Amino acid sequence: MEKVIELHEVSYTKDRKTVLQQINWQVNPGEHWAILGLNGSGKTTLLNLLNGYMWPSTGTIRVLGHEFGDVDVRELRKLIGWVSSSLQEKLYGSDRTQYVVISGKYASIGLYENPTDEDYELALTLMKRLGCSHLVDRTYQSCSQGEKQKLLIARALMASPALLILDEACNGLDFISREMLLSSIAELAAQPDAPHMLYVTHHTEEILPMFSHTLLIRRGEIFMGGKTFDVVNSSNLSVFFETPVDVRWHQERPWLSVT
Repeated sequence: MEKVIELHEVSYTKDRKTVLQQINWQVNPGEHWAILGLNGSGKTTLLNLLNGYMWPSTGTIRVLGHEFGDVDVRELRKLIGWVSSSLQEKLYGSDRTQYVVISGKYASIGLYENPTDEDYELALTLMKRLGCSHLVDRTYQSCSQGEKQKLLIARALMASPALLILDEACNGLDFISREMLLSSIAELAAQPDAPHMLYVTHHTEEILPMFSHTLLIRRGEIFMGGKTFDVVNSSNLSVFFETPVDVRWHQERPWLSVT
């Protein structure tokens, strides 16, 4: 089977500053990855490269079997769902929730098409799957932060993507809302038709058991990558964060504290 993601010797330089350097990384079929790094580590740049919004200064990128330079990235993006808290600010607050979800099929801000009955049915199915079907006919602006994130995930799934990128999906949520959202993500991953997932965070406790692999990024370079249980431990993360930390596993999730 084709690799989901293949990056070979990828670097990105802007204004004479190297933002990413010599990135070599592969995601195999059936794998879900967490990407862990502090603010400014290069995570967002990596995502922009994977989506074709930025172009590498050097190296090659293949996503879902398509090599950049030989594929129309506008078409490739239709196979990639990207959920980011920054997207919340771009959507129209007065839009009804189901229309926000349906707009994901067309990758548009706002809905300008005439939805089909199948569109409405799929949107409701996705909202039910993510535990937010009770929001139907509510305005987007009347929803809580956690509810908006669930709607954005449903929106990303409208186009049946092969790859779903969750970029700091729990940012700004209280711990109850965070756990509810993480539970919905875990249930989504358990579905037989679930897309491959990348989950970007700087909080280790958000790395759910479903994320079999973890990539550590620091100062634009890959520090380490591999099976989550082998990567996310006190020894590795103390060096990674350059401060002594303690990682304790509870309910198959790694909880970190500074020692």
